[in-house]
Amino acid sequence: MKIALLGGSGRIGGHLLSWALESGHDVRALARDPRALAAVRQPVAAGAGPGTGSLIATAGDALDASAVAEVIRGSDAVLSALGPRGAKSPDLLAGAARNITAGMARAGVKRLICVSAAGAFIQGDPDTGALTKAILPRIFARPFADTRQMEAVIRASDLDWTLVRATRLVNTPGTGRYRVRPDYPPPRGRKIARADVADFIERALLDGDWVHAAPSLGY
Repeated sequence: MKIALLGGSGRIGGHLLSWALESGHDVRALARDPRALAAVRQPVAAGAGPGTGSLIATAGDALDASAVAEVIRGSDAVLSALGPRGAKSPDLLAGAARNITAGMARAGVKRLICVSAAGAFIQGDPDTGALTKAILPRIFARPFADTRQMEAVIRASDLDWTLVRATRLVNTPGTGRYRVRPDYPPPRGRKIARADVADFIERALLDGDWVHAAPSLGY
């Protein structure tokens, strides 16, 4: 499979990049510093694959429409592991989503799996207490607003999208044993390892599951 990857120099993206290459997929990755891609690749379990995939790294920014379109061209699927940048780039996710959806439309690519955040939708979560609903959205107002706008842009497209709503991200090793619930976190499932977010994305891509859905992950 030919995969376009955005956010490959991040911690979820590093797991995705390693898996794709070890599994024999061809990856075109966008990074502000392509040299960073080699540094963030994560270990993959023995026997994961033949390791014959190829990597083409393109220098550029997710807010650069032409760079995003170039990475997407010729791919079978697009994976976005971009995360919010806060004050440095408060509209990164929404801006990148506009470039991704436009680039996919021009290239005729349909499958998109994008990392989102469960916290941005906490107000609708029936299992979250009133105090948390009052405090958390105030602390993360800007990144949550960016996340919601990103989802709105992607939902308005005619792509075969999946929006992976991660709970609180941790750097513990992946277990492959996590719970998934549509839209909101599983009850008491308030954290997830970045490696397991990548694991879910890999499975959703290969199995074709969760199209036009927003699964939320937690332990």
